[in-house]
Amino acid sequence: MLVVFDVEGVLYDAEYLPMLARLVGKEREVMEITMKGIKGEIPWEEGLLRRIDAIRGIEYDKALDIARSMPIMKGAKEACSYLKRMGFKIVAVSGGFTIITDRLKDELKLDYVAANELIFRDGRLVGVDIQVDSRKANAIAKVIREWGVKKEHITTVVDGANDLTLFDIAGLRVAFNAQSIVKERADVVIDEKDLTLLIGVIERHYSALIKR
Repeated sequence: MLVVFDVEGVLYDAEYLPMLARLVGKEREVMEITMKGIKGEIPWEEGLLRRIDAIRGIEYDKALDIARSMPIMKGAKEACSYLKRMGFKIVAVSGGFTIITDRLKDELKLDYVAANELIFRDGRLVGVDIQVDSRKANAIAKVIREWGVKKEHITTVVDGANDLTLFDIAGLRVAFNAQSIVKERADVVIDEKDLTLLIGVIERHYSALIKR
């Protein structure tokens, strides 16, 4: 059994690039582009490149400090601890960056993480290596095949329109504080910022399979 989480807005109660953009007075510009991508109003890849261009030149040390300051979502540690006890594998897939997901892998005991890589040269941000695009499911397809997890044993927990391909691979689709387009396609909607609410959802859905 497997649970796949989006990262920003789900495992983190924050969006990284708008926080980073605040350092250079570009927060509003970057947040507007971010929301257009989340809502599906512009191609996600285009939005990412535009946001990186807006904050190009930020120092690595400051970028790392911001990453370390991001608040983990309420209930995330409890939910992930529960999932591990019940025998689930946990995957995070992010259109964001390894600079924020590396911390989660350790703190939440994630089994696999897929994310993009910010490129720094001479200590300053110059670009991004896109490993996860708007077809997020492609970024984790190989590991799911290797693990042999069936679709009916996969749960995905997401919030944005750019996450919808993750619903295509799941037997249980959870919208977490999500955009309307995501809620419309979800099996379960959680509208409170508390991932412990996922525990009851998992217990009801997998009651016959969970190891007691």
